[in-house]
Amino acid sequence: MTMKRRQLFRLLLVWLVLSAEMLPVETNAAPADEAAFLGSLEGRWTGGGTVLLRIDKGAINVSCNFDSQANGTALSMRGTCRGLLVVSRSISADLRSDGSRYTGIYVGPRGGRSALSGRRRGNAINLTVTWAREVNGDRKATLIVQKLGENGMRLSTVDVDPASGKRVVTSELNLRRS
Repeated sequence: MTMKRRQLFRLLLVWLVLSAEMLPVETNAAPADEAAFLGSLEGRWTGGGTVLLRIDKGAINVSCNFDSQANGTALSMRGTCRGLLVVSRSISADLRSDGSRYTGIYVGPRGGRSALSGRRRGNAINLTVTWAREVNGDRKATLIVQKLGENGMRLSTVDVDPASGKRVVTSELNLRRS
């Protein structure tokens, strides 16, 4: 190799090393991102919406209060929903993030511990619910926890109608931070 070529080669190598040092380093920022996202869901929430006790029955209007607490990559939600002026039911969910994967437990108005698993996409955590017992003909549904702006949150469940095979929103609660 001639002297000129060696110098050119060294200059190219130096340029590559310096360029590489200026590139952003990929890190696993997911736990920090998830902790910040879960922290943004902390607080007292009030609101309401509709609930289908069974897919083939009419919707019931409910009003709800939730208290959610975040601790790092964990979120705990405890709430009560009231419908028909006299019926009051407790609801809770405990979620934990491991990177981009979420797992947890949901206890609905009829009791029983149902398993949660899923991932966050943008401002929504999309979870598969495995009910403690059969609901609407099977043991699977979808629960979506969606942050809306700074002070809004929507909790929705979606199930499959066993008669038609179509996806049906079985509950939708729109909440505001109080």
